Order: sequence, then C-alpha cells, then structure tokens
Amino acid sequence: MSEKKNSINLDGKTAIVTGGSVGIGAAIALKLAECGANVAINYRKHIDEAKNVLNQVEISGVKGLLVQADTSIFADAEKMVQLVIKTFGSVDILVNNAGINRDGVIWKMSEEQWDSVININLKGYFNYIRAVSPLFREQKSGKIINITSINGLRGKFGQVNYSASKAGIIGMTKAVAKELGKYNVNVNAVAPGLIETDMMKAADESVRTQAMADIIIGRIGDPEDIANTVAFLSSELSRHITGEVIKVDGGQYI
Repeated sequence: MSEKKNSINLDGKTAIVTGGSVGIGAAIALKLAECGANVAINYRKHIDEAKNVLNQVEISGVKGLLVQADTSIFADAEKMVQLVIKTFGSVDILVNNAGINRDGVIWKMSEEQWDSVININLKGYFNYIRAVSPLFREQKSGKIINITSINGLRGKFGQVNYSASKAGIIGMTKAVAKELGKYNVNVNAVAPGLIETDMMKAADESVRTQAMADIIIGRIGDPEDIANTVAFLSSELSRHITGEVIKVDGGQYI
C-alpha cells in the first residue's frame, strides 16, 4: 500500500460511497482510499467517470468496486450492500452522498420536481441506512456520514424541494444516531456550503458573487474540504461524536 499522507488510518475498513463517480462523492471515495479503506462506489449514469475514480482508488493500493444502482430504489440498495459484503467481507463506513436538484419556486414546482428530489436525496439515504443497519447492529460498530447542505439549515429561494430533502437528512441523522448509538455506531452529517464542483462552474456568475459576499474566509470550498471532514468522521478520531451536523462552508452560514 502507498504511504499515507495523513494520520487518519482506515486500514482494513470497507466504505460505501453513493454518488461516488463525480464531484464531492469522487473526492470522498479517493480520500477514504488514500486513508486505507477499500471503497465501493455507487453510480447511476456516469460510467466513464466512475471507472476513472475506481482506477484512482486502486492506484492508492486498496480494492475498489463499482456498482450501478439507483439509490431511490430500495431493492438496489439492499443488493449493493449484500454485494459489498460478499466481495469484501464487511461494511464499516457508509457515506450517503448521491443527490440531485430540480430547482423552481414553489408556485411553479411540478410534482415530478418534488418527487424526484425527495426520492433520491432523502429516500435514497434511508434505503442505504436501512440496508446496513442490521449488519452494524450485529458487528457493534459502524460509521454513517450523511452529506446534507447548509440550505437544509437555512432554506434557499427556489429550492423548496432540495432544502426540504436536506433538512430531512438532518432529522434522520439525529434519529438514527439515537437508535444505533448503543451499538457503537456513529451517525453524523456534513453540511457543505458552496463547493467548486462542475455544477458550480456552470452556474451563473451572480450565484458565485452572492455566495462570496457571505463566505467570511473569502474562498469557495473544494470537494477535498468535504472529503477531509468525512475521513475524520469515518475514523476512530471521531469516536465520541454522533448526531452532529458539521458545517463546512467557510462561514457562509454565519
């Protein structure tokens, strides 16, 4: 295995990262691999990007696995978790990251816009937590990290569906932390602010300008900023932290 660049040690652990083919998810998958974890990556349609991430994971000296699955489908989540267990022998870390946005003001939002965002962003997280929970209870260990958003804390104009889904993730995180705590399972959420992803690069310049006015440290975050926090929460360094929502936003929410 290649020499690690940090003190976070995930040797021998196995992680599932949903939406791990692009953006924040890809950065998380690569960071966990760098720390020594085998990584199973869920993707829905970005096959070429997923293969590239898998290649980089394996270059880190660990094992990787690609699984095409729709996170909003209950059976797909169960099948992926069982495949990961069959391949690696266990699951130790679940990172729920897959998400979409279908923006629109409430008086113009369609039922499809609402349902698609809730089904992937919220139900998808439930599906994977439900799939790993029996295993985590049995082995009396596990880490669950849910990627939410500062917009789940404050709301966002034009994103009623997205804000609702991300707020739901926060409530889910706290409830599951209470239910699984006695089994030595840590459940936390990470709430990014504006992050420099391909989606952000394609956004109107006014979005960036408005965000920069709120970010008190004067820089837009990188996917690696989220990945570093997830790696910490995946490790034993965070063993006494559960039910928390950690904002990684450069002070944007303050």
